[in-house]
Amino acid sequence: MTTGILTLAFFTDVSVLNMTATIAWNAVNSYGLVALPLFVLMGEILLRSGISRRMFGALAPFMERLPGGLLHINVIGSAMFAAISGSSAATAATIGKITLPELKSRGYCEKLAVGSLAGAGTLGFLIPPSIIMIVYGVMAGVSVGQLFIAGLLPGLLLVFMFSGWICLQHGLNSSKKMKVKPTTKESFKWNFAARGLLGLAPVVALIVIVLGSIYSGVATTTESAAIGVMGATILGLLTGELSLNELREAASQAVYTSSMIGMILAGAAVLSTAVDLVGLPKALVEAVSARHLEPLATIAALIGLYVLLGMFLDGISMVVVTLPLALPIATTAGYSSLWFGIFLVIMVEMAQITPPVGFNIFVLQGLTGRSAGWIARAALPFFLILLGFALLLAIFPGIATVMVPDI
Repeated sequence: MTTGILTLAFFTDVSVLNMTATIAWNAVNSYGLVALPLFVLMGEILLRSGISRRMFGALAPFMERLPGGLLHINVIGSAMFAAISGSSAATAATIGKITLPELKSRGYCEKLAVGSLAGAGTLGFLIPPSIIMIVYGVMAGVSVGQLFIAGLLPGLLLVFMFSGWICLQHGLNSSKKMKVKPTTKESFKWNFAARGLLGLAPVVALIVIVLGSIYSGVATTTESAAIGVMGATILGLLTGELSLNELREAASQAVYTSSMIGMILAGAAVLSTAVDLVGLPKALVEAVSARHLEPLATIAALIGLYVLLGMFLDGISMVVVTLPLALPIATTAGYSSLWFGIFLVIMVEMAQITPPVGFNIFVLQGLTGRSAGWIARAALPFFLILLGFALLLAIFPGIATVMVPDI
């Protein structure tokens, strides 16, 4: 915001205070943004309702039979929790608190366990509902519902790729594999698995209702978020694991998170307007167009830029600061604004596991006591998978748009 105010003061002749107040108000006075605090609150309530513990118990009997065993819970569990929280750090923290101690006690490779959690935790931004998608949709004028639909297939493909890497690592290390203790006394019990799935069924049903109402057009994103909050509260009260005090804590944390995002949006809107008034986006697009770069070369340059920025900025800041410049470049190269939203989310995911400012790295430092460098090295294969997937998305943009109506 300070940079934007100074730019307005020195390079334009507008009334700085009036302009700043108007821009900041318009940035947060949006009906579309109402969905953001509601989805945050829904995640906070479910976080305090024992969802992660029940998730581990439900998935363990099935995942144990795959190459790599319970390591797949990091991936599948993160994907499921991503459909609840909309936050990458919250996904990594919640799933990690349950899985990492269990995996360590059973003799799984710690490096692969931490790396898979760091990588899969980023799915919190891609699998809807996503806080980043809501922010991008409001700023870019793209339907948030369409963004949610567009993010589903890329999210599922990344789940498959992450689990595939775990299976590959298991095969490569099979000769020196550590002995792993089973979850149950017998290799598999259908009644044990059925009880676990039954305990998880209400949460899965809530996810299906919330996302299904958006995809089917029955409800708007904001209305679906309100349904999610009501459903999460009812589930928490019925299970007896959500007390009034915990509900108060969930609301308080949701207010804190939403206010922080609102301040970032207001500051970024001032900066974006200032940059636009001095003509920087237009000049940048003209400079790129003059070079006659191929679309893939343009996207490769953007990837390099975002990898660099991701080392120092958090995800929301990356989106709001670069959007006025990067979106026109991408659309000039022939990509749609909807496609660019999914691409940008993947760039943000990569930033979550790149040092020195990688939020998932910070979360896992607190959970494991390991150094940031050690965690970054453990997460490197998953960073490379995200990088490769971004290039794949640029080559085959239909991955992000094929499921969206009228695209």
